[in-house]
Amino acid sequence: MAESIIAGLLRGRLVGPGQIVGSEPRPERREELAGQYGVRMVASNLEAATGADVILLSVKPQTLTKVGHELGGHLRPNQLVVSIVAGANCKVLTSLLEHREVVRSMPNTPAQIGRGMTVWYATPEVTDEQRDQARVLLQALGTDLEVEDERFVDMATAVSGTGPAYVFLVMEALIDAAVHLGFARHIAHDLVIETLEGSTAFAKATAQHPAVLRNMVTSPGGTSAAAIHELESGRLRTVLSEAVWASYRRTLELGADLENGLGLNEGPDVGKLDVGKSDREPAQAANEALAKAPAGRRRGR
Repeated sequence: MAESIIAGLLRGRLVGPGQIVGSEPRPERREELAGQYGVRMVASNLEAATGADVILLSVKPQTLTKVGHELGGHLRPNQLVVSIVAGANCKVLTSLLEHREVVRSMPNTPAQIGRGMTVWYATPEVTDEQRDQARVLLQALGTDLEVEDERFVDMATAVSGTGPAYVFLVMEALIDAAVHLGFARHIAHDLVIETLEGSTAFAKATAQHPAVLRNMVTSPGGTSAAAIHELESGRLRTVLSEAVWASYRRTLELGADLENGLGLNEGPDVGKLDVGKSDREPAQAANEALAKAPAGRRRGR
């Protein structure tokens, strides 16, 4: 994902290669990125962060504590940290880095071709100028949505962040079904890809509710009606909903694990997480916060 941001920034000519410094522990990977993009690559995270206006954290959650300890206490007050680390909430980030100017974001894999969806939240200490910097950086990945409640980032992780996995699984199943019917696999692949891409573009262009669009192709007693009956009998909607909630719970668990590892939680309930499928309070509170947010937060290409 970090490479996608580098590519997006350079593709949009938002910065020059000489303005980007990246850190990477593997020498061969440093050489590859330096050769491909013309950026300066170093082995030390602290060296990469020194002198930077914006610091992007793009590591696995399991690596965050190590990287955070390397940077903690060494950042200047006017530096902006943008994190795309799954599950790492602002409580973890600000405590680990000893730094308050933090943006927590969740992009998705289509960002690698500039078609991503990124939801992000800025701590109160982030200035308007720094918000603009974060927005420009994240728009290099596609469309961005700034939210006023951090819980929306957790929710977005389960919807847009993990969403491509759901789509790819459906895509794979449809291709396999087409092969089972008798199509060659490469033809089945093209049929499914073009159908999904066209359907998405149609939904976006018409701005109609998906149910309206589905009814357009569902004639009484027709082929679509027969297919949808099977999908509904297989609990497709329920399974998708349960998958989203499972992803959401796992996101909160990752955050809780990081907090516990840093000793940020105290008391007898440390480590316990209870997010049931019927627990709608976080969603309700976050939606109320978003409803109060100024319009025009969503931007992209």
